[in-house]
Amino acid sequence: MSAKNRLGSFFEDFKVGQKIAHAPPRTITEGDVALYTALTGSRFATTSADTFAHSLGFPRAPVDDLLAFNMVFGRTVQDISLNAVANLGYAAGRFGHPVYPGDTLSADSTVIGLKETSDGRSGVVHVRSCGVNQRGQIALEYCRWVMVRKRDPQSPAPPTCVPDLPDAIDVSELVVPAGIRLSQYDSSLAGSDELWEDYAAGERIDHVDGMTIEESEHMLATRLYQNASRVHFNQQSERGGRFGRRVVYGGHVVSLARALSFNGLANAFSIAAINGGRHVSPAFAGDTIYAWTEVIEPLTLPGRSDVGALRLRTVATKDLPCSNFPYRTADGAYETGVLLDFDYTVLIPRRA
Repeated sequence: MSAKNRLGSFFEDFKVGQKIAHAPPRTITEGDVALYTALTGSRFATTSADTFAHSLGFPRAPVDDLLAFNMVFGRTVQDISLNAVANLGYAAGRFGHPVYPGDTLSADSTVIGLKETSDGRSGVVHVRSCGVNQRGQIALEYCRWVMVRKRDPQSPAPPTCVPDLPDAIDVSELVVPAGIRLSQYDSSLAGSDELWEDYAAGERIDHVDGMTIEESEHMLATRLYQNASRVHFNQQSERGGRFGRRVVYGGHVVSLARALSFNGLANAFSIAAINGGRHVSPAFAGDTIYAWTEVIEPLTLPGRSDVGALRLRTVATKDLPCSNFPYRTADGAYETGVLLDFDYTVLIPRRA
């Protein structure tokens, strides 16, 4: 039997300090942008209209930050998480140079931590992944940790190494795209009058709308990112798995939650950081996604009076409207129906 096919890496294949270049690079096209809009319904003005983006100093409408994130994530799956049990979380994510249609993204990852699970059948792999454009400019970088099966449960465990990751990206490290000016920001075209000054720490926003995930849509979205994980596509193999059916890629849930957040956060024109995130439970075709957001903290950007930042927590649920802001029970466990707990920072205009 030929050994030319690739079965993906198992836990014992990883070593701390190992650097992995991911294939293939991906040129982002206007078709990708249109398909992403069709699959998520995202309505943010800066990524929807060249004219609006140009008024802010962008040369044209940039690619949605989460489309860029999912494209970079997709590069990494074959090498990092093809044999994953679960993608566990994110931290230390920072967006840099905007991505535009026509840009080509390449990605690499560095293994920064390893820890075998208590049953010895798998282990948690921590990686730092970076996506760069064709000029070598960093588009985004982030850390994630994923539980990966072992090829041989009897193989010895590597020394435990768990990286020390920050709770949030410091405001001094947030990147405002070069040349951005907000003196001509038109909130009526953006769809909301609420700017940075209108949000307060502790405020909660129900995004109201729901979006049902169809089987064909979530698989099409995951193919768009070239995410090769079989748990999203192969019903024959997944029929005998933990859930008996295909699982929706978690990045699609993040994208849907961000799209839903337009109702209440329409002027949050750019994502600057992913501070932390957790996929609490799986989503499946037929689930209806809702979301609500808590303002953790308004942040003042050094040297900028035209733009501020908001650190947010967006919680996504399935088949559970969010008028009562479902999150955690009294004992700290997540309430039934919670899918996603996502801590991130956005840029938003300030009043002159």
